Amino acid sequence: MAIDQAWFSDRFDDLKASVAFLTRLPFPRTEPITGAGIARAVWAIPIAGILVGLFGALVFMLARRAGLPAWPGAALTLAATLAATGCLHEDGLADTADGFGGGRTRQQKLDIMRDSRTGAYGVCALALSILLRASALASLSDPALVAPALIAAHGAGRATMPVLMFLAPPARADGLSYDMGRPPRDSVAAAAVLGIVLLAICLGPALGLAAIVLLGAAIAAMAWLSVTQIDGQTGDVLGALEQISEIIVLLVALRLVRG
Repeated sequence: MAIDQAWFSDRFDDLKASVAFLTRLPFPRTEPITGAGIARAVWAIPIAGILVGLFGALVFMLARRAGLPAWPGAALTLAATLAATGCLHEDGLADTADGFGGGRTRQQKLDIMRDSRTGAYGVCALALSILLRASALASLSDPALVAPALIAAHGAGRATMPVLMFLAPPARADGLSYDMGRPPRDSVAAAAVLGIVLLAICLGPALGLAAIVLLGAAIAAMAWLSVTQIDGQTGDVLGALEQISEIIVLLVALRLVRG
């Protein structure tokens, strides 16, 4: 019994670490975040995404019940999820777009990605990401459809990050991605299974399978691109993959709309 309690205690610590690292949601305090701790806790990353998706779904439902049209409701929902994550993944998308688009050499790309300023590539990538997500949510319109779409998008979207961490080496010899290294195979597999289950439950078997195939293609493409561009992945690249994955799931979820 003591062993079971210790196992559950460790898993809850992993969950606290993933939520604290990926979101700004109020959660019981955890120990200081370390690369090794996050690597061990990657299995819980989709659960952190589920919490963000549930928060967004609640905001959309309240907005619609208040009589707001679908588009303002979608905008408020996105604002809520951005606040919940501190724009963590959006920042990664912008930095990756700037670095891959603006740099000529590997080192230039890495330097640009570390620069806090956002360039034209980053601004355009952010605008497209927000526009695509908002339009998908507004098109779904019904809170009963938006809720499972958001949960699947945020949960499964984050499940792709551990897979890329496992497939591609860190591009830098410092930073959190380097400290994490390659996460344990079992933790990566658990995150992937959680993502697959979420897609099957929230989107149904057929749409879930379509989303799995497209997410697999996105992971493979990002792994190839990041290795080609900068010899590996960084935290920014992982954030960019999450954004792309989130968009893919929301677009697939549009098939839930009948008529």
